[in-house]
Amino acid sequence: MPIPANQERAALPGCVAVLLALPALLFALITWQVVADGPLVRLDERLSRVLVNPDRCSELLADLGNIPVAVPVLAVALGYVAVRRRRAGADRWWLPVAAAALLLALVPALVVPLKELTDRPGTPAVPPGTGYYPSGHTATAAVAYGCAALLLLPWLRTALARRALITLCVALVLGASYGLVRRGYHWPLDVVASWCLCAVLLTSLWLFLRRVTTPGGSQPPGP
Repeated sequence: MPIPANQERAALPGCVAVLLALPALLFALITWQVVADGPLVRLDERLSRVLVNPDRCSELLADLGNIPVAVPVLAVALGYVAVRRRRAGADRWWLPVAAAALLLALVPALVVPLKELTDRPGTPAVPPGTGYYPSGHTATAAVAYGCAALLLLPWLRTALARRALITLCVALVLGASYGLVRRGYHWPLDVVASWCLCAVLLTSLWLFLRRVTTPGGSQPPGP
């Protein structure tokens, strides 16, 4: 049975609060543990020793978080949505595309200072060094593929196509995350922290897209 529009609007603020608050709190907890070298870090290191097994497959999966791989995927989605919105005569057709591009540009602006602040060393599988927390590759994959999915979803007319797009997006992010941990490029907590950070960023983009995409000329033809 379809949910009445007024009930959906009433439930939205609570849902948004959960989507924003929980990952933000978890990110703060993990960051505190990394800086304080707490028990969660020692558990993380033990888990990494179990999971790390560098091979060619894990290296290829980790490459899904590389800028030359993830950014072109988002660029194609940006171009497609920009053309579709402009042809549809949407008001401010460029705004959702610009917001997604800005969000991706925000990733290094957030991740790099955090790496310097936490100064976490890498796993034994990588050369000695620091600045591994949080995982920039995971954040790049999550934001690039996540933004592409959020922009494309309204233009898909069937539920099956939308589910397939979401599944593909999740698979790409999880694949990159698994490869980074399995190859030893990152500790598991580095990856989980990036998930939390990107959950906040993508939820913010989703809220922005709901606001700027209004009924009429700026609304995609999909349901």
